[in-house]
This record gives sequence, C-alpha cells and structure tokens, in this order.
Amino acid sequence: MRLSRLAAAALLLGTSALAAPALAQTAPAKPKYGTWGVDYATMDKSVKPGDDFFRFAEGSWLRDAPIAPDKSRAGYNYDLPDETEVEVRTLVEGAGAHPVDPVMRQVSDFYAAWMDEAGIEARGTAPLKPYLGRIAVVNDRKALNLLMAEPGYAAPIGIGISADEKNPTQYTVMAGQARLGLPTRDYYLLQGEKYDTIRKAYRAYVVKIQQLAGIPDAEAKADAILALETRLAQDQWTPEARRDPQKTYNPMTRAQLAKLAPEFDWDATLAHMGLAKMPTVVVRETTAVTAAGKRMADVPLATWKDWLAYRFVSDHAQYLPKAFDDARFDFYSRTLNDVKSQSPRWKRGVRLLDGSLGEAIGKIYAERHWTREAAAQANELVEDLRAAYADKINAAKWMDEPTRKEALAKLAAFDPRLGGPVKYIDYSAMPVSRTDPLANSLASERFDWNLQLSRLGKPVDRTLWDMTPQTVNAYYDPVLNQVTFPAAQLQPPFFDPAADPAVNYGETGATIGHEMGHGFDDEGRQYDASGKLRDWWTKESADRYTAHAQALVKQFDSYEPIPGVHIKGQLTLGENLGDLGGLEAAYAAYRRYVSRHGEPVVIDGYTGDQRFFLAYAQSWQGKAREGALRAQLLSNPHSPEEYRVNGIVRNMDEWYAAFGVKPGDKLYLPPEERVHVW
Repeated sequence: MRLSRLAAAALLLGTSALAAPALAQTAPAKPKYGTWGVDYATMDKSVKPGDDFFRFAEGSWLRDAPIAPDKSRAGYNYDLPDETEVEVRTLVEGAGAHPVDPVMRQVSDFYAAWMDEAGIEARGTAPLKPYLGRIAVVNDRKALNLLMAEPGYAAPIGIGISADEKNPTQYTVMAGQARLGLPTRDYYLLQGEKYDTIRKAYRAYVVKIQQLAGIPDAEAKADAILALETRLAQDQWTPEARRDPQKTYNPMTRAQLAKLAPEFDWDATLAHMGLAKMPTVVVRETTAVTAAGKRMADVPLATWKDWLAYRFVSDHAQYLPKAFDDARFDFYSRTLNDVKSQSPRWKRGVRLLDGSLGEAIGKIYAERHWTREAAAQANELVEDLRAAYADKINAAKWMDEPTRKEALAKLAAFDPRLGGPVKYIDYSAMPVSRTDPLANSLASERFDWNLQLSRLGKPVDRTLWDMTPQTVNAYYDPVLNQVTFPAAQLQPPFFDPAADPAVNYGETGATIGHEMGHGFDDEGRQYDASGKLRDWWTKESADRYTAHAQALVKQFDSYEPIPGVHIKGQLTLGENLGDLGGLEAAYAAYRRYVSRHGEPVVIDGYTGDQRFFLAYAQSWQGKAREGALRAQLLSNPHSPEEYRVNGIVRNMDEWYAAFGVKPGDKLYLPPEERVHVW
C-alpha cells in the first residue's frame, strides 16, 4: 500500500561531480564512434535534412538494425545497458569470492537464489503458501485493509513517504491511486478490436495465474477481478491530470481523510504501517481515493481476497517456477509489447539486483567507470549550461522582472549530481536467502519501506539518489531542485571525453539542459528555488509562457506514430519543453565553449553547428515494437524518439541556418510558427 513520489522526468530514459568517489581512470585517446564521435554508418545521406532530420541522421540504422527478440525497443538508450549489464554481471559473479565481505555475500546469495532454476522448480508453489494463507484467513474488511498495507501486497490506493512539496526540508506521507493489472486505465476503457483483444488476453492471464497457483474457480474469479479493476480504472485520473502538482497536493488531517474515504480505517492502517504519529497525509488523486473507498464497501470481501491473491502471485511470478514466469512474460511482454522471447536469466538477475541491492554494486561500478577526465569535462559543460540558462532568462522578453529575479535564484540554487552518490545505502539489515528468491523479493520490499520509515522526523537527505550509478538514465527532482546523472549515462555515445566537443554538447549537453529545463517546464516551474510548491510567477509572465507552451501542445497533438493513435501533446508537454529548452540552452552553451576555445574547423564536410545537431539526433537513436509504442503513447510523458528529434529541431532557427532548410522542405515551419521556450 505504498506510493512512491515520482522524482520528475527521468529520461526514458547537489553535490558536484568532483564529490563522487574514486576518479582514477584515464579516458581513451580516440572517440568510440567514428573519428569525432558520430557514427556515419547509421546515417542515410539520401534523405534531405530539412525533410526528415531523424532519418538523415539514423536512416540506415532504422532500416537495417533489428530489435533483439528479448526487447521491445532498440537504440542507444536500450542497447547501452547491455554493456553495463555485462560489466555488472562480472562484479556479481565475482561477489562469491569475498565471503568475508557481508555486502558481497548478500549480492552473491541473492543472485544465486535467482539463478537456481532447479531448486525453484523443486520447491514448486510451496514458497507461496504462507503469503496466500494470510489472505485466506482475512475475515473482515479491517483485516483486509491491514494486509493491503504491508509490503508485497497490492492495494487500490498507495501510501508512501516523500519530501513535502510545500515544505521540502521535511518528509511527509502521501496517498493516491495505485496501479492496476493492466498498464493504464485506457486499456480497460478504450474501445476497438485491439483493446478488446488485449482485455481478452488479460482475462486468460488472470485465469492462468490462478490455475497455476492451485486457486479453484479461476474462470469465475477472473471475471470478477476484471470487473473490479475496470470499475477502479473508470475513476482513476488520467496521466495528464496527474501531472498537475497543485491539484495533486491535498494535505488532510485524520478527520478529513475519514470524510474523504470513510471505508478505509485510516488510523489503524497508518499505525500498522508505522505512521501513527503522522498527523496529516497528502492525498494525490482525491476523487480516485474516494471511489476506491466505495469499492472497498460495495465489492464483496471474497472478490477483494481473490484479487489480492491473484495480484500477489502475478506481481511475484518471476520468482516462482517457470510456468508462472512464462505466463507473466507471455502477457506483459509478448502480448502487450510484442517482445518475442525472454532475456537470458542472468540479465534478469542483474536487473533484479539493481532494484534490491543496487547501490552495493553501484559503489564498485562508479569507482571503476567515473574518470577524472569525464568529471572535469562534465563539470565544464554543466557550468556552461548554467551560464547559458542565465543568459536565456535575462534575455526572455516574455518574462517580467519579478519573475526573472525568481528564475535566476532558482538557477543559482540548481544542484547537479554526476557519477555516483557521496554515500551509499547500508543493506546490512536486509536478510538474504541463498535458496528462496521469493523471500528475497519480500525482504527487499520490507527493507525499502523500513528505510523510508527511518527518515521520518529527520531533515530531507539531499544526498540520496533515486537511480544507481550503473543506470543508463537521468532525472530531475523539482522538490530538491536537483538533476542526477549516473556514471553509466555519462559514457559513449552520450558522453565521450575523446569526442569532438560539439558531440558532447549536442548529446549530453542537450540532456543535462533537458533536465535543468524541467525546472522551468509547465510542471517544474511551479516549484521555487528551494523546491517549494509555490506560484512565483506573475500572471502576465505565466500567461505568455502558457501561450507558447500550448503552441507546442498543438504541434505534438498533430503527430500520429500509429494510425489512429496520436501523441498526447498535453501529457508530453513537460518533456517536449525539456527537449526544446534543453537544446536551446545546450546550443548556447556550445557557443560559449567555442568563444573560449576558438571557432571549430570543418570536419568531414560538417561545421561545428552541424556536428552539434547531428550528435543530438543520434543521441535519440531508437525504434520500438508497435505494442510498446502504443503503451508509450497512451501513458508515457515522453514522445517517441523520432519526434524528440524532428518535432524539436524544426523549432530552432539555428538548425535551419546550419542545414540550409528552406520553405518547401517537409519539416519547415514559418518563423512565426516556431516555438521558442526562451
């Protein structure tokens, strides 16, 4: 019954970089890709840049590169983790050679339990029985509420701990709608043959999971479970509505909670979770919580117990015998995302470790892969971006002086963190079995919750990371005004100390600029320099900002990656603003670099500006299976890669100048129709 606050806007993807540990390695002398950092082999020079810049930069790759059978996507963001996972596997498989190191013993035991397929098969469903037994003995709704509040069990609402958005130095408790069996509410509600087929397949999966677990009357129970989830979905908020931080910040006393959803025994539930002393709870999706409470009362207790049992088995199917694991893969990966086959078991084990003991491995990874050269260049790039944003803010004609003053204060307080944490999580209190992967999963969930509980009553710890150093991704947290870039993200092709600076500014510069830009997008701009949710904009500046933001919404609404399924311009607005504003700032940062180091020479016929935009386009190399693309379009705030290139560069005057784009070119927009964040 836990709810994690999303630390806004990870890519798909504080302390300075020099504070990260062990910067000992030396950068290579040559770039990994090509002679200056871009891979010519991926390009299709028969395509005119002004007609389709994405295919000009990536066309040969798009035509020829396969999507691996165990993946729903291909491209740098999806293939680079393969390299990282191989390196992590070496660390993990070597952990057993350090029996006196308790952390390495935990890593070794967790991985060994997962890899012991013969043992998992031999134990069968026996590991499930204690957990399903707890559900079976529930005899009233209060007991049901209390069980749903425990780690490992599903619930119609989630409760979690996070920094308070209106008092970001303190932690608070939050409650809101929880996920259902299908990825989003749209899968339950949209009409058409495609969605009918998915719902039919989902019902079959619910039946299969129950049958494998030995649960009787699986067909009838599946119908009741699907009907329950459909009712919950009807009342849940849309992904677009959930992006509004003002509407999702509703602090309530115990009396107000009881009035909002009296069917939940708030006092008993919060006490059971260790939250008895918390006087208020911030409710996210208020009407969804009210509706979920009504379902707790009007849906039979037996149906709730059946749902809880199904969800427990389904949510932990990968830790059970192969038949369970295969059933989950067949629906969630094959049916929903068109993935052809499972990843090798060792890969999946590495990923599970990343979520359970990730910082234990991450500490070693960062020490081996975060170089002094990378740190120095990355810090120079960050400071160029900070200066570029200051110039942009000072020159923004739509921003009046009171708003400009606040914006500059927020920029000055911006806290970049690169490489790895300055301190790592201590996992010593987490029990790990060498023979029971299901028990390890539950132990990890309990450890995570107890770790959150231990922070209550203390100042918010700004050194904590929401990603491990071995993660290929990045994120911005508006409540802490921090951007975090793990070491694995800061490697070729995204960042290469040996590459042409135009490449690093076009790829990593645009990405850091993107994350910094989230501080000023339609959502992030509602938080001030301290991270407090506060309206610091004058009405005049806000109105002018909203006007050009809505022009970007209109542009992206028009894009139709799958026939009949458009990009949701409002849902993706924050990420699109991050892309556009980040690229604007990165270009300005690159020009600042050039002003210090001299105008770049032409290389292989490409100017510095052309290399900058080519690098940006190649950083979004990517393609997806239709199922995965559909899921993204329905609920993900990120636009598909093609539109993160073509939909962005067509708004930048400098791109037109660099490639001579003229009226008549397919991407051409008249100057008055181009959107400029700054």
